[in-house]
Amino acid sequence: MPPMKKSMMPLIVVVGLLVAALLMNPGVERHRAAFKARFAAINPIAGSLGVGALVSMQQQYHSIAVLSYTDVDQRVATVGAFDMVFVVMPDSDLDIH
Repeated sequence: MPPMKKSMMPLIVVVGLLVAALLMNPGVERHRAAFKARFAAINPIAGSLGVGALVSMQQQYHSIAVLSYTDVDQRVATVGAFDMVFVVMPDSDLDIH
């Protein structure tokens, strides 16, 4: 068997990253947990009363193969990829004071 050409290496790396992204795309529960945690950090009293859980149930989950996101009231709330979820909704939108 001939040695692999150097030109094939970038293709193999890209395919490997795509497969890893597909397998590690976070699910809806990971998004809800991240949102609830961020909400509770900003609103400790409301978070302890479960308000963040109620709001997180209103999230709409969307998956685009290699990444996923949720929205609340047509505004992106969380973005996830490679088994990580980030709350991108501004803190001012999460504050209920």
